[in-house]
Amino acid sequence: MAEVGSAHQRLRDHLHQTRLLGSISSALYYDQNTVMPAAGASWRGEQLALLATQLHQRQSSDAYTDLLAAAEAEIDPESSEASRRNLALLRLELERQRCLDPTLVAQLAKAQSRGNALWQEARRRNDFPSFAPALAELIALRREEASQLATAEPIPRSPWETLAQPFEPEISKARLRELFQPLQQRIPALLERVNGAPPSPPEVVALPESIQEDLCSQLLDSWGYDPARCQRSRSPHPFSCTVGPDDFRITTRVVEGQPFSAFLATAHEWGHSLYEQGLPRHGDHYFPWPLGEATSMGVHESQSLFWECRVARGQAFAARWQPRFVQALGTDPWGGAHGFWRGLNPLRPGLIRVEADELSYTLHIVLRFELEQALLEEELPVLELPAAWNRRMVELLGLTPPNDREGCLQDIHWAEGLFGYFPSYALGHLISAQVSETMEAQLGPIENLVASGEEARLRGWLNQQVWPLGRSVTGDQLVERVSGAPLSAEPFLRYLEEKVNRLLAEA
Repeated sequence: MAEVGSAHQRLRDHLHQTRLLGSISSALYYDQNTVMPAAGASWRGEQLALLATQLHQRQSSDAYTDLLAAAEAEIDPESSEASRRNLALLRLELERQRCLDPTLVAQLAKAQSRGNALWQEARRRNDFPSFAPALAELIALRREEASQLATAEPIPRSPWETLAQPFEPEISKARLRELFQPLQQRIPALLERVNGAPPSPPEVVALPESIQEDLCSQLLDSWGYDPARCQRSRSPHPFSCTVGPDDFRITTRVVEGQPFSAFLATAHEWGHSLYEQGLPRHGDHYFPWPLGEATSMGVHESQSLFWECRVARGQAFAARWQPRFVQALGTDPWGGAHGFWRGLNPLRPGLIRVEADELSYTLHIVLRFELEQALLEEELPVLELPAAWNRRMVELLGLTPPNDREGCLQDIHWAEGLFGYFPSYALGHLISAQVSETMEAQLGPIENLVASGEEARLRGWLNQQVWPLGRSVTGDQLVERVSGAPLSAEPFLRYLEEKVNRLLAEA
C-alpha cells in the first residue's frame, strides 16, 4: 500500500472502524441465537437496526465516497494488483450501498430480528400462519431492496440474482440451472438403487446428551480447536460466526433421536470456522480490506462439507472413532465399525435438510432455489408456500412432510430474509468434490490420510491452496485455479456413485 498518511491509509482506518461496528452486530446476533431471553427480541431488533443504519451510513456517505476516490486517484502503473482489486471491490459495494434508502436498511434489520423471533416460536408450535406475515414483510422489503440495487449492478439481473450477489458474486440463474440439471437427472437413479437395497441400520441408538457433548469436544480438540480463540455454544439452528480476527464462534444442537446430528453439525460448523481462521487476515492488502474476506458462500460451504462429508462421514474416520463412541456408551449397538459407518451414512432421503444424506441433500437445495424464485419473482402467495413445498418434496424426494415444522419452517434463512443463499449449499458440494479430486492427486487418497490420523495434512493443503485466495477470485475462478478445470457437477456425481457402490456392496 501507499505510505502512512496517504488516502490509502485513511481509507484503511475508516474500514477498520467499519469492521468494529460490524463485529458488534455479529456479537449481538450470536448472543440472540444462543443465550438471549426471548423477551429481549424487540430491543435486540432496535439495537441491530441502529447498527445497520450506522454501517450503511459509513459505507455510503459523501465523506467515504471522497475517501475512496482519493485512494483510487493514488493508483499508478506501479500499484499492485492487490490494491487495484481491493479498490474495485470497495467501489462496487459503495455503489450498491448508495442505492439503498437508509429507511429501508433500518426496516430490514428490524424485520429480520422480528422474523427470527417469530420463526422460532412458529417452528416450536408448528404454526406457519403465525409466521406468514413476517415472511411476507421480508419478501416485500427484499423486493424493494433488489429494485434499489438494480442500478448499481454492472449487468442486468433479476431480483433473485441481485439478492444472491453478496453470497455468490457473479452468479446467475442460468449458471445454477446448468450445474443443477445433471443432479436432477442422475441422482434419482441413485435414489432408486438405494431404495431397493436393504435399509441402513435404524438410528435407534439412545446417545445421552452429555455423551454427545463430550464427543463433540473431542472432535474439535483433535481438529485444532483453540479455546483462546474459539467458542462453541448451543442454538436452535447450527451456525458459524466470526466476531473478530481472533474470535471464532460456532453453535450446534442436540436433536432427539438423531445420535450423530450434533457430532456431524460440529464437524460442519468447524469446517466453516477453519476456513475463516485460514483467510488472509494479516498484511497490508488484507484485513480489513476485501481481499481478506471469504471468496463466496459456495466456497465457504465447500469447506464445511469437506470436513463433514469427506472426512467425518468417511469409512476410515468411522473405523477410528467407533471405539470412542462405544467406550462412551458402554456398548456397541452398531455391531462394529462397518455398522457405525453405515449409521453415519443413512441411505434414505429425509425431510430435514441439515440431517439429509449426501445423496439427497442437493435436491433439498433445488427445492428452495425454485421456491425462492416463486416467492420473489412469480407472485407465489406466502400462505400457499406450505402446499408448494410439500408438492415439490414429493416430486423430488418422494416424501410428504407430516407438518410444517418438518417442511417449510425448518430453516432459519427465510426468517432473516436471506434469499439467494441456499444455492451456495449445493455449490459447496460441487466445489468440495472437485477440489478434493485435486487434493487426492497431490496427497494421495483422503481415506488413507484419515486412517493414519493425518487430518493436519488436509488442513495444511487447504491452507495453502484454497484459504489464502480470499476475494482475489470468484468461486468459479477459485475452482479453475485450484483444479485446472471449470466447475461442473461431474466430480460430485462420480463421488456419489462410488460411495453408493461401496455402501451397497457392503450392505
